[in-house]
Amino acid sequence: MDAGKAKHVASELDAYAHWFVAPDPSSGGNFMTVTLFAEFGDTGRIARDTTTVFLRNAVPLDLMHDARLAVSELVGNVVNHAVPDRHRSHPGGCRRIDVMYKLYPKWLFIGVADEDSTPPLLPMGEFYSPELVTEFSEAVLADSGRGLMLTQRMAAAVWWTPKEGGGKTVWCRFDLDGGAEDRPY
Repeated sequence: MDAGKAKHVASELDAYAHWFVAPDPSSGGNFMTVTLFAEFGDTGRIARDTTTVFLRNAVPLDLMHDARLAVSELVGNVVNHAVPDRHRSHPGGCRRIDVMYKLYPKWLFIGVADEDSTPPLLPMGEFYSPELVTEFSEAVLADSGRGLMLTQRMAAAVWWTPKEGGGKTVWCRFDLDGGAEDRPY
């Protein structure tokens, strides 16, 4: 393995270790979780505004805008697509959305948790071939998955984890040290 790839793998393992461990106030990180409800009309705006307040003066402005868009897309997916697992739903109840932030000196992790155990459909590449683009390119765009595709393009990594007792969390990671541009591939 060449030195560049080895450095990248070491960085990814270090990021994974920070994401995986429980937040420790002595780790030099800042952590916050906000609970929202999908049925309220201002859920997306509140999620974006919370992201701005949490990240203000902590990350570069362009990264804050990317994080706001990622949170907006992930929360929007819950609002528009998540159906709580049968044992977690209540007649007339609201669907819970937990937005988690973990800010370390080198990384920002954002997680959006919902009560639906159905795995998200993470896009694996381009939805259509460039040869198909014509003046009617919107006709070949997928009806869903664009939010996750945008998030994948902006973040260094996107993945999901099942929650104990049902539901899932969709995570994204932003590298604060320019790591996304330094990837060897």
